[in-house]
Amino acid sequence: MKVALYARVSTERQAERGTIGSQLQVLREHVTASGDELAGEYVDDGQSGARLDRPGLDALRDAAEAGLFELVWCLSPDRLARACAYQVLVLDELARFGVAVRFTDAPDLAAGDPQATLLTQVQGVIAEYEKAKIAERYRRGKLFRARAGEIITWKTSYGYRRVARTSAIAARLEIYEPEAAVVRRIFADRAAGITVREICRRLNADRVASPTGKPTWGTSTLCRLLGNEAYIGRVYFNRTETIADPRPVRRTRQVPRPREDWIPIGCPRIITDDQFEAAGRVAYDNAKWSPRRAEPGEWLLKGLVKCGVCDVGTNCHKMRGRNGTWHRYYYYCRNHDPLRAGGEDRRCPERNIRAEALDEYVFDQIRTALTQPSMLLAGEQAIAVTTPIPDDELLAAELARLDRKTGATTAERRRLGRRTAARPASQTRLPRRRAHRARPREPAPAPCHRLRPADLRSDRPARSSPATAPAAAADRRRPRHRLAGQDPAADTPRPAKPRAGPPPTGASRAFAGNTTSRVKPRPFAFRWWR
Repeated sequence: MKVALYARVSTERQAERGTIGSQLQVLREHVTASGDELAGEYVDDGQSGARLDRPGLDALRDAAEAGLFELVWCLSPDRLARACAYQVLVLDELARFGVAVRFTDAPDLAAGDPQATLLTQVQGVIAEYEKAKIAERYRRGKLFRARAGEIITWKTSYGYRRVARTSAIAARLEIYEPEAAVVRRIFADRAAGITVREICRRLNADRVASPTGKPTWGTSTLCRLLGNEAYIGRVYFNRTETIADPRPVRRTRQVPRPREDWIPIGCPRIITDDQFEAAGRVAYDNAKWSPRRAEPGEWLLKGLVKCGVCDVGTNCHKMRGRNGTWHRYYYYCRNHDPLRAGGEDRRCPERNIRAEALDEYVFDQIRTALTQPSMLLAGEQAIAVTTPIPDDELLAAELARLDRKTGATTAERRRLGRRTAARPASQTRLPRRRAHRARPREPAPAPCHRLRPADLRSDRPARSSPATAPAAAADRRRPRHRLAGQDPAADTPRPAKPRAGPPPTGASRAFAGNTTSRVKPRPFAFRWWR
C-alpha cells in the first residue's frame, strides 16, 4: 500500500527546534512497522492550523485526487487542522478520493467505529478551544510586557538593534551607530528642503545599503523612515488589529487601531524633535503648494480659499466649452459633494466662484494695500494690539511703574522735609488752625432743591437762602397735599426739637446753629436734590 506522511508546526521557532523532524521520525517508524511503501512526505513549516491555504496541505489534497497514495499518516488531528470544521472537511474530501487517514495519537478511523469518529471530533473541538486560549494568553502577555516598557517585536527600525531579554533586564533597543549616522544625514537633508528623490540619488551614489540590504533606496522606504517616531524616542505597540478580509484572496487583513489604544515604549533617540518636525513641515508644504495639476496662470489662490458657510477648503474645477477647449475655471466648496458633506441635507448651498474674478479682486486689494503705507501701518498696529504681550515684557513694565511711583513718593517726602525745616515755628499753621476752630461759625445755608409747585407762587422766593431757611425747612416738613396753600396754618414753622445729650464739640459745631439741616422729612415729603 502506498502511504503519504503529513507533518505541521505552527511557528518558525518550532521548525528550527526540530519538531518537524521528530514528527516525521515517528511516522516513518509506523510505515516501516506496517511494511507499506512511502509515496511522499508533505510538510508545512511555520503554518497555522487555523487556515486551510497551506502549501503542504494543498499538495497533499492534489496528490490524493490524483491517486498517488491510498493512506495518510498524521501525528494527531490538530496537526491536520485546528478548527473542527476544517478537520471534517479535509477528512470527507480524502474519504471521497478513497484515501484513509490514520493518527498515531488517536483511534483508527478506517474501522468505521462510531466511538472512534466521535473521539476524533471531540479532539478537534478541544484543539480549537486550546488554540483560542493560547492566542488570548499570548495577546495579554504581550500587552502586559509592552506596558512595562519592553520591546515586543523582533523587527526593529533602521538604525537600531534589539537586545534580547535576560533574567534581569527586559528586551530593549540600542542605537547602531553606522545606520544612525545615515538617519541623521537623511533628516538633515530633508529639513534643508532637498527632495526625497534627490536624497535617494545621493544615497545610491554613495553606495549606502538600504534597510533591506539592497544597493538602491526607494522613495517609499525613505518616506516611511521620515515619518517613523522611533527616531525621537517613541516606539508604539498595538497599532493594528487583525480582522476578517471579505476578499476571497486573503482571509485576514491588518487595520489601524485608534491612536488612544497605542502603547508607547521608550527607546534611545537619534534626532531631536525640532529636526523631526522640520522634516515633516517640508513634506506638508510641498504637498500643499505643489504645482502639479495646476494650470499656468490659473487658480492663483489654490490652497488659500475657504468656504464662508462650511469653513472648509475649496477645490479647483475647470469646464470645457462647446469647441472642446478649457475656458472656465472655478473655485467650489468641497461640501458640494453629498458624500463628502455627509448627506444631501448637509450639502453646501453656495455657488461656484469664477477663478479669474476672485484672483483679480484679491490681488487688487493686495496692490492697493502695498501702494498705501497708511493701510500697512494700520494693519501692523492691529496685529500688534491683538498679539499677546509676553510675560517678561509685562513684568518689566510693572517694575518700571513701581519704580516711578517710588521715586515720586521719595521726592515728595524730601520736598516736604525741606519746606518744614525752612519755616520758623512761629509761622506754622497749628496756632491758626486752633484759632480757626475756636471762632464761632455762621449757620450753614440750607441745601438747594428743585422748584416745586409751592415755589411758583409770587409771594414766595424761588430758592431758599439763609434768610428764608426756616420757611424752606417748614415747607419741606409739610405733606405734598399742603404745598399748594390748602392749609395756611401749616405755613408757621414749628420750633426745632432740642438736641439731647452733651453739647456738640469738634467738627459737629458747624451744624449746631443750622437746625433746619438736621430735620428729617415726614412721610410723603419728597426732597429733590441737584
